[in-house]
Amino acid sequence: MSGPILVDTGPIVAILSESDEHHRVCVEQLQHIRGPLLTCWPVITEAAWLLRAYPRAIGTLLSSFNGRSFELVSLSAADLSGIAAILARYTGLGIQLADASLLHLANREGIGTMFTLDRRDFGVLRLAHGKKLRLIP
Repeated sequence: MSGPILVDTGPIVAILSESDEHHRVCVEQLQHIRGPLLTCWPVITEAAWLLRAYPRAIGTLLSSFNGRSFELVSLSAADLSGIAAILARYTGLGIQLADASLLHLANREGIGTMFTLDRRDFGVLRLAHGKKLRLIP
């Protein structure tokens, strides 16, 4: 799989936690991805919270941005209104800031593929032009 892919919290936590039930499938999926894996600060914050009992995993997460596994995409004040609009649009779904930020980045960067375990939310979320995201694994 080539081209940029956005990465949600679930696969990051699964890859870094061997005890996670999705560890094997996410590590296997990672081996088939050729394009850059992009994410954002809200996802990193959420992953660090979920990994809080594993300081070594958090260290690995943070070091994985040194030109290796993941690339951090910037969000600025100019992005906040777009993220807020997504949160308002999907208020009944109860999506989190990380999910809204990723959907905003998908629209902003023209990325149609999401590496996520959250099919419940990302199966419903739509890009600005109404198209569904391609979800992997």
